[in-house]
Amino acid sequence: MQNNALKLTVKQILFFLIFFSIFSVHGQKKKDIESIKKMCGCFEIEFNFAETFSHSGDSLYKKSKNYKSKALEYAKLIKDEKDHISIQHLLVMKDNVIKHWRQDWIYENQDFYAYDGKNTWKPYSKDKKDVNGQWTQEVFQVDDSPRYFGSSSWVHVDGKSYWENTSHAPLPRREYTKRDDYDIMIRGNRHEIVSNGWIHDQDNKKVIKKTTSEEIILAEEKGFNKYTRVDDSKCAVAIAWWDANYEKWSKVRSIWNYIYEKNEKISLKKTIDDKPLFSYMFDDELTDEKEIGLIIDQFLSK
Repeated sequence: MQNNALKLTVKQILFFLIFFSIFSVHGQKKKDIESIKKMCGCFEIEFNFAETFSHSGDSLYKKSKNYKSKALEYAKLIKDEKDHISIQHLLVMKDNVIKHWRQDWIYENQDFYAYDGKNTWKPYSKDKKDVNGQWTQEVFQVDDSPRYFGSSSWVHVDGKSYWENTSHAPLPRREYTKRDDYDIMIRGNRHEIVSNGWIHDQDNKKVIKKTTSEEIILAEEKGFNKYTRVDDSKCAVAIAWWDANYEKWSKVRSIWNYIYEKNEKISLKKTIDDKPLFSYMFDDELTDEKEIGLIIDQFLSK
């Protein structure tokens, strides 16, 4: 009798442990999703970047000038599934709209692309146990080509909600036409949700890639981008623009998804006929999916 009672108690304990474990994971994931979606909406943005430390032995080395700018941007939720959230950013410049970067968030994702320099990304995978409870942030360029990928857990503690990760990435647009003395930016990204919006806090390293295994840090950089939420009416032109153009960009994403699913190295030509890929993609006359695919294919180095 006593042994049966003890066994029942142990079973009950195990049941409650499993139940509370499942409940805890569900609660964590719910908070994660809420945090990610808080990056959607209309925002006034302040961009701030400053090169902090130089590791160059060259006495003539000149660091980048401090960069500061402001913008109005609409972040549109374009995919809302339990394990996959996609947010398209749209820059608002008076009555004009420019398609900006896109961020996808994927739960417990195992397949990645790592930037390897020279406009090349290499695929790699992680074990399921290594991404348990994590979200991958996939960041794409304005033409939906790859930029950088990273996986980490959202942290909710002491009234704060944030996600941190370090990833290899191409040079930022504010530098790639001005600097050719480094190959890769190792981006230390922190996305923190605050009461009036969110903050993109960065600790970056400008890296010279010598060999496959050797990287030399040329300089370090601090970035602090503040997204302050404003009424969506301020971004009405962006909302209307996306309604008129989402079908075209759905086709572009579909073509890129097919390329990513091959899980093969991606190398992109910087220009064709002195025009980068985004110049072709931004052509309002380009709407045919087959034609879009042919242009993207031309930029892929075989």
